[in-house]
Amino acid sequence: MSQRTCLSVILAAGEGTRMKSAVPKVLHPIAGLPMVTHVVKAAEAAGSGDLALVIGHGADEMRKATQKFTPKAETFVQDKRLGTAHAVLAARDAISKGYDDILVMFGDTPLIDPAVLTAARLKLAEGAAVVVVGFRTSNPSGYGRLIEKGGKLIAIREEKDCTEEEKKITFCNGGLMAVAGKHALTLLDQVGNNNAKGEYYLTDIVEIAGGQGLDVVAAEAGFENVLGINNRAELAAAEGIWQTRRRREAMLSGVTLIAPETVFFSHDTEIGADTIVEPNVWFGPGVTIATGARIHAFSHIEGATIASNCDVGPFARLRPGADLRQKAKVGNFCEVKQATVEEGAKVNHLTYIGDARVGAGANIGAGTITCNYDGYSKFFTDIGEGAFVGSNSSLVAPVAIGKGGYIASGSVITESVPDDALAFGRARQRTLPGKGKELRERFASAAAAKKAGA
Repeated sequence: MSQRTCLSVILAAGEGTRMKSAVPKVLHPIAGLPMVTHVVKAAEAAGSGDLALVIGHGADEMRKATQKFTPKAETFVQDKRLGTAHAVLAARDAISKGYDDILVMFGDTPLIDPAVLTAARLKLAEGAAVVVVGFRTSNPSGYGRLIEKGGKLIAIREEKDCTEEEKKITFCNGGLMAVAGKHALTLLDQVGNNNAKGEYYLTDIVEIAGGQGLDVVAAEAGFENVLGINNRAELAAAEGIWQTRRRREAMLSGVTLIAPETVFFSHDTEIGADTIVEPNVWFGPGVTIATGARIHAFSHIEGATIASNCDVGPFARLRPGADLRQKAKVGNFCEVKQATVEEGAKVNHLTYIGDARVGAGANIGAGTITCNYDGYSKFFTDIGEGAFVGSNSSLVAPVAIGKGGYIASGSVITESVPDDALAFGRARQRTLPGKGKELRERFASAAAAKKAGA
């Protein structure tokens, strides 16, 4: 297979009127990624070196989206909607380059497994001219039937044209097709429009190829693989199927999901073994979690990096740029954005940390806020290693708290605090050099004495 060249023609020109949306249908997301991009990723995983995206409705918007998510795809515009064969031929220039295999796919079937496409390509390598992907169902009503004879596919029959005997067939057309490149244009150019709608149907190439003595076969796939999305209800159903697959994959790789059905992943979520995820957690795009972390219930995480053995939540929000180092903790009702929380640092309760660094081992008290925005620009707060910030403090950026610095509860800090200093900012800020270290030593001594007395 690695020796064979492959072009995937992805049909994405439908208007999707049943979505009731100004957004082109195939740009609606599954797991945070446009459904057409799921199709592209499957094609690439099946060895497709080149991609031809046939677009129509919202062409400019489609081009922008495909450049962002699928920059390798070449776009072709289907000006008039005259059927599926006509849509494929919009990519004539790409098809004519002489590929071994042509995959014809639909941009609204985001659940296709790359293994299905690989199996179809294998049948082409074995000599088939056309491979149609089908599925079996106990309720075939409404689907086109795959008519086979002697192991060959001889026709795709729409239900209204089926005999009573053919209606009993449970092997149905899934729409996806693989065509030998050397035959593709010849077969497509012979498709006519002598039908009630006056359209050119891709399915006609089955009988055209068979009539020329070429091998036409069917490949079977599960129904989910060919599930098309036409409305918001089907979009939600597809999201559910994708999430179920991903949850199982995560658990089989060593992740504990206490209530799997309540955890939602993004298309690119990376999560290490021995991580425990409690109920009702949402992962947006760009999340990476190392081994041994614990994500408590009702946390919302997006664009964040979480190192090993971190503790997050419950009810925590990590926004893009949040970077938690080993054994860091971000607790309940805390928000972290564009900030690093270094090894062993604690941001435990009711706190906002934005555009900041929290040094290793530092402790941030409840109700602390980094005041990072003046309405026009963002500013940085640097909190040093081992610093202690008392509850209900406001750190007005740009400001730095030195290593071992101690901020009295309820302070508004507008000036940088040296290492080991104690700062009061409740009215006029008062800074006592060396007092932070002295206070820390006194507290440590008292704690040790208390522990010894116990």
